[in-house]
Amino acid sequence: MRLAWLSWLARHFTEYGYSQGLLRASIGTSAVLVTAALVWFGLQHRNRPFAVALSGLVSALGIGWLAFH
Repeated sequence: MRLAWLSWLARHFTEYGYSQGLLRASIGTSAVLVTAALVWFGLQHRNRPFAVALSGLVSALGIGWLAFH
C-alpha cells in the first residue's frame, strides 16, 4: 500500500505543491512527520489507539496541506 501511494505521488509530482523543488518538499514532509511522531510519543502512554489514530491524522492532513498549497 505504501509503495502504491509513493508511486502515485511520483506520477503526480508536478501537479501539487511538491513541484517547488525536492529540497522544499523533503523539508516540509519531514517537519510534518516529526510533528506526527511528537503527537504519538506524547499520547502513547495515555491512550495508545488514540495516539496512533491522531498521529496518522496529523500526517495525512499535513502532507495533504503541503501537496495542495
